[in-house]
Amino acid sequence: MTAYSTAYQALTSGRALRPGEAAQLLANLRKETGDELADAIEQQLSDKYRRTDTDTDGDFRRKRRQYGAAMRVINTIRHLAAAPVQPTIPNPRHRSTS
Repeated sequence: MTAYSTAYQALTSGRALRPGEAAQLLANLRKETGDELADAIEQQLSDKYRRTDTDTDGDFRRKRRQYGAAMRVINTIRHLAAAPVQPTIPNPRHRSTS
């Protein structure tokens, strides 16, 4: 089951999610979305920077260099989407100073 389907079922079932479950569900959804985005962009880049019959060696080297730079960005997107997010949670205890 995809992360989106799991999130939809969790939201529509009427059962409250525990914070840990919600965090895991959102993390899975973020990772899946990042992977889908990266895969779609990678496919477009592959088509765009493919060698054609009219390309000279210099043209192809430039295409290959641009493709490599674009793939580094795509890999960064994948890495950021998969990275665990460590939110800063404020201390729930309120101490009286009086």
